[in-house]
Amino acid sequence: MMLERFGHGGDLLTAQELFGHGADHFIDFSANMNPFGPPTCVADLLGRYMDVIRHYPDPAVRALRSKLALHHGVSDSSILVGNGAAELIDLVFRLLHPTHTVLAQPCFVEYGDAAVKSGSSIRAIELQAEQEFRLTKQLVRDKLALLREEGVESGEAIWFFGSPNNPTGKLIDPSLVHDLLLEGERVVVDEAFMDFVPEEHTYSLAKAAADHERLLVIRSMTKFYAIPGIRLGYVIGSPEMIARLQYFQIPWSVNSLAQGIGEAVLEDQEYAASTLRFVAEERCWLSGQLLAIGLTVHESAANYLLVSIPPGRGWTAGLLQRALGSRGILIRDASRFEGLDNCYCRIAVRLREDNAALLQALTSLLGSDCAAEGKA
Repeated sequence: MMLERFGHGGDLLTAQELFGHGADHFIDFSANMNPFGPPTCVADLLGRYMDVIRHYPDPAVRALRSKLALHHGVSDSSILVGNGAAELIDLVFRLLHPTHTVLAQPCFVEYGDAAVKSGSSIRAIELQAEQEFRLTKQLVRDKLALLREEGVESGEAIWFFGSPNNPTGKLIDPSLVHDLLLEGERVVVDEAFMDFVPEEHTYSLAKAAADHERLLVIRSMTKFYAIPGIRLGYVIGSPEMIARLQYFQIPWSVNSLAQGIGEAVLEDQEYAASTLRFVAEERCWLSGQLLAIGLTVHESAANYLLVSIPPGRGWTAGLLQRALGSRGILIRDASRFEGLDNCYCRIAVRLREDNAALLQALTSLLGSDCAAEGKA
C-alpha cells in the first residue's frame, strides 16, 4: 500500500495503517495547508453552529458570494461557490466537454482525471527540470502550432493550468493566457494556491475572468485558511458562463457551515497578512536548509517545495517517504505526478519546529551510506 492510494497527500488514515502511529503523532508535510491552522473565528463559529444546523443552507450562497465579489472586485453574478475545487473542476469539464485538454505536466492529477472521465484526450506540454519547470510562451506556441497542424481548431480544446502550479510552485505569466485567448482558445486557470503569493494582484487572472467568456479561474479556500475538512472553493467567470456552470451543479452543494466559515475567514485580514509574511520567509529558510543537506530544491511561489534527491544517494522518494513515515513524518512522493521520476518529493512549508524536525530526520537518513532503513 502507498500513502497516496487515493491520489492525494494528507491521508492520515492510510498513514496510520502504513506506519502504525496515531493521527496526532504525525507531522504532515504531504498536504499543503496553512501551517498556522484555521483562524480563531472558525472555532468561534463552530461553537454557535448548533443554532444554524437545523435550517437549510442558502442555495444561492448569497452572503459568501457577495464577500468574494467585493474581495476580487467583480460582480456577484461572476462567482459560483462549490464543494471544493474538485467539484468545480468536474463542473467545468461537464460544461465545456472539450475534445482535447492541454495540460502542462507535471500538474495536479485531478485535471487529467476529470479530462479522461469527460472523454477528452490529453495533450501534454512536458515541462523540463532544466528550465525549472517553467511554462514558457515558446512551449505554448509550439503546442498550439502542433494542434493546428493536426486539424484541431480553436475552441475544440481547453488549456488547463495551475498557477502556482502543483507540484512545481511556478506561477504563469498572465500575458501567456491572454495570448491564448486572442487565438480563440478556452483557458481554465486553477489558482488554488494564489492566496499565498504576495504579488497576487500581478499574477491572478480572477478579475480578467469575470470579463471574458473563454476564461475561467478556480480558487480554493481550504489551503490558505487550513480548512480542508470543509470543502469550499469557487470559480470566477463571465456571468453567462457562471449561469451555465450553475445549471450542472447539484442542489445544496455548499452546506451552511462551509458558507459561514467562508464568510468569517475573509474578515480576518491580520491572519492573511501574517500568513503571507511567514510563508515567504520560512519557505526561503527551509529551501536553504534542504540545499545544505544535499537535496535539489526548485524555486516556488507557493507554500510547498518540489525537491529531488540527487543520483547516487541510494534513495528514491518512495523509500524516503517510508523511512520518514516510520518516524512520524509524512512527505508526498511526487513521482506520482506525470512527468516526474522517482527522485522527486513535495514538502509543505510548516512551522519552524516542524521544519526543524524534518531536517533532523533527513540529515540522519541521507547521511547513511545506503537506504537500508527505507527498504526495511
